[in-house]
Amino acid sequence: MNIAVLLQNSARSFPHRPAISSGEDLYATYAQFGDRAARLAAAIRGSGLVRGDRVGIAMGNAPEYLEILFAIWHAGLCAVPMNAKLHPREISYALGNSGARWFFTSDQLAAKLSSLMDEVDTLESVMIVGSDDYRALLDTPPMAMVDVDDPDPAWIFYTSGTTGRPKGATLTHRSLRGMALRYLSDVDSLTERDCMLHVAPLSHASGLESLPHVGRASHHVIPKSGGFDAAEIAELTHHYENMMFFAVPTIVGRLVNDPAFASARLDSIKTIFYGGAPMYFEDLKAALAKFGPKLVGGYGQGECPCAITVLSKHLHANVDDPRYQEHLTSVGIAFTGTEFRIVDEDGNDLPSGEIGEIIVRSDVCMSGYWENPEATANALRDGWLYTGDMGCMSDDGYLSLKDRSKDLVISGGMNIYPREIEEVLLQHPGVMEVSVVGRPHPEWGEDVVAFIVAKAGQSPTEAELDAICLDNIARFKRPKSYFFIDELPKSDYGKILKRELRKRFEPAE
Repeated sequence: MNIAVLLQNSARSFPHRPAISSGEDLYATYAQFGDRAARLAAAIRGSGLVRGDRVGIAMGNAPEYLEILFAIWHAGLCAVPMNAKLHPREISYALGNSGARWFFTSDQLAAKLSSLMDEVDTLESVMIVGSDDYRALLDTPPMAMVDVDDPDPAWIFYTSGTTGRPKGATLTHRSLRGMALRYLSDVDSLTERDCMLHVAPLSHASGLESLPHVGRASHHVIPKSGGFDAAEIAELTHHYENMMFFAVPTIVGRLVNDPAFASARLDSIKTIFYGGAPMYFEDLKAALAKFGPKLVGGYGQGECPCAITVLSKHLHANVDDPRYQEHLTSVGIAFTGTEFRIVDEDGNDLPSGEIGEIIVRSDVCMSGYWENPEATANALRDGWLYTGDMGCMSDDGYLSLKDRSKDLVISGGMNIYPREIEEVLLQHPGVMEVSVVGRPHPEWGEDVVAFIVAKAGQSPTEAELDAICLDNIARFKRPKSYFFIDELPKSDYGKILKRELRKRFEPAE
C-alpha cells in the first residue's frame, strides 16, 4: 500500500481543514495539499520516470517540502531527502549513489549546486522550488495514485558518514507505515485539531513524523525562519493550539533557558517529542519543571527511525514510581510490535544490566543499504538490525543507552562509557553542557577528558568537578583533563559532534 494514501484519505475526509501554513499564513487546505501533490506527481511521471525511480530533495524547511514528498510517493517514486547544509560534494554523492533522476532544491542553494547536472550522470532535471518552472508543474492535470508493493523503496536516508562514505538506509512503504502507526499508538493521539510545528529539518525526523500527522489531518506549520528560533516559536504559541514539535535535547534545553521564550503560551504546547541524542537527567528535570508532563522520549536511528523504544508522557509523569529516576535516565521500553535485545560480540543474549550491542527487529527497520550488499549483510543478520549502539536492559525491560561503539573509551583494558560521566558532571550547578571523549594515551591506550560549557556567569573549577566525579563514579572513570570552551561543536540537527572534539588530539600533519 502506498504511504501517500495518508494524504489521499485526509484530503477526502477533511478537505477544508488547514493543512500547511508558513508562520501564521495559510499555504494550503487538505484539499489543496492533495491536489497539488497529485499534479506534481503527474508532472514528474510525465517526464519519463517510472515506478521506483529516485527523486532527490535538498532544501530548507518550506511549505513546498511536504507537497514534494507526497508527490514523489503518489507517483510511485522514492524520495531521497538530504540535509540542505551538506557540502555540494556530499549532495552530489547521494544523488549519484541513489541514481536520482530528478532533484528539487531552493533558489538559495541552486548557485552552489549548479554543477550537479554535469557530475551526476543519472540526473535529468534540477527543479528550483518556487520558480516559474516549478509553478508550471502545478498546471499539470492530476494523476491517480500509483499502486505500490510494501517492499518498494519510499525514502533513502543517507547516514552521516562518520566512517567512510555515507550509506543509504532504504526505508520501504511498509517501514514508513509501521513508523506512523507506532507513533499513533505510543507517542501521541492525534486529530484534525492538532498542529505540528516543524522546527527540526524536514529531511530528518520532522519529515518522517509528519506522516502520522498527515494521516490524522493535523495542521503543519513551517516557521518563517525555516527552523529554530525561540522568539518565533513563542509568538506562534499565541496563534496555534495543540502544538507538537520534535526537538533534539539541546533545543529543548535552549527553550528552557532562552529569555526569548519566556513569553510563550505553554498551554498551547501539547507534546514535545525529543530524541536523536542523549537527554541527561538534570536537563530533563528542568524541562519537566517548565513544560509539565508534555514530553515524550524516543530512540531510533536512520535504519529504524523513531521507533525502537519510547518513554511516554505517562512514564515522565509517574513520580510515585520507586524507580522513577532510573526509568527517566533510560530511553524507555520497546515500541508496540518492536523487539530489541542486548548481545555480545558473537550475537549471544546478555543478562539484565550487562552492556552489549543493541539489536532490533520490527517492520520499521530498513530493507538494507542502497547498492551496498556488504554493509547490508553486516547490519542485517538473521532478521535483526545490528544498530552499532551500546546499551543494557533492566529487569523490567527499560533500555539504557551507553554510547555508540565508536564513542566507547577503552583505558587500560577497561570499557568506559562517556554518558555515565556526562550525567555526573551535569549535576554541577555551573555546567550547562558537557561532552566526554577519549584522548590517545601512550600507556593506557586512551584516557578520559571532558569538554565543559559553563552557564553564564559561572566558573566551575576542576577541583569541584573532580569532587563530583569521585562522589559518584569509580576513580578510573574520572576525567584526567577538563577543557572549558564557549560552545560544543554540533551538527545541523543539534547533535554534539564528538568526532570534532577527538580531532583536537590528532597529531598535526
